[in-house]
Amino acid sequence: MPHFGLMNEEALGPVEGPLRRARLHIRGGKRRLRQGKISAGIVTLYDALDGAMLWYFAGPGGKAGITVPAGKDGNDDRAMFLALVKAGVLDGAFDFDAFDRLVEHALNEELPGYDYQPVLSGIEEVMARLGVMPFDEEALPPEDPATF
Repeated sequence: MPHFGLMNEEALGPVEGPLRRARLHIRGGKRRLRQGKISAGIVTLYDALDGAMLWYFAGPGGKAGITVPAGKDGNDDRAMFLALVKAGVLDGAFDFDAFDRLVEHALNEELPGYDYQPVLSGIEEVMARLGVMPFDEEALPPEDPATF
């Protein structure tokens, strides 16, 4: 993943760690997509979304009292996403279930020729609503373009 060797998520803590991972994965996912590594880029963006939601619940969302419904795992991406929609943080326009199915497909095979722009636009909108984007890429540790 794009954050390996660039950060220690545990040392950064439950708020800053997931935020840094989300931002590194946004940058890395976009690079992979541009390079034609569509499946890897989509999976990387999913991990960015996971980090962003973990950050939101540990930071601003948790402070605002937004929680995952009782009986649901606080690390369950779908439950976190639905809680954010229910709280009005996200508008529900991004189809999380379709994205989740796309990620499952991408984990099993490459997706050459897949038009990833709508998915990328949706992810960027979600990241903006969560407060993860925009961000200064220069503030992130430099990326090694030789990494997958």
